[in-house]
Amino acid sequence: MPSWVEAAYINYAQRLPKDCALELLEIPMAKRSKSQQPDVWKEKEGQQILQSILPSDWVVALDVNGKSWSTQELSEQIERWQQMGNDIVLMVGGPDGLSEKCLQRANTKWSLSALTLPHPMVRIILAEAIYRAWSVTVNHPYHRE
Repeated sequence: MPSWVEAAYINYAQRLPKDCALELLEIPMAKRSKSQQPDVWKEKEGQQILQSILPSDWVVALDVNGKSWSTQELSEQIERWQQMGNDIVLMVGGPDGLSEKCLQRANTKWSLSALTLPHPMVRIILAEAIYRAWSVTVNHPYHRE
């Protein structure tokens, strides 16, 4: 990722307390070739993603067909997740999306937008949205209505 993406992500991630920490795990993209179809790449990436998820993890798939949450709704989700005590995995697919097996593994699906967003922006938007929603849960002045 470009340095500006890393800097923006780290900026928000470092603001969060340990009980709401973000940990980034990047799964390498499957090698593309002209002889393969996107579904093959998506499946390979999906296998790698699923191997990194524990059975006890609560999985949120980022999917255009998922539910859109307002900041307030996301803050309520964060409170529920914190009460569950499980690690929360925010699963973001590669350029071709998430495999069907990944979507089936998800406990819930979240749509950031009906727009197609570039991966560098998704990383930043997720970090900022989580920080903003967390700030609502603790009455921090960052979020204004």
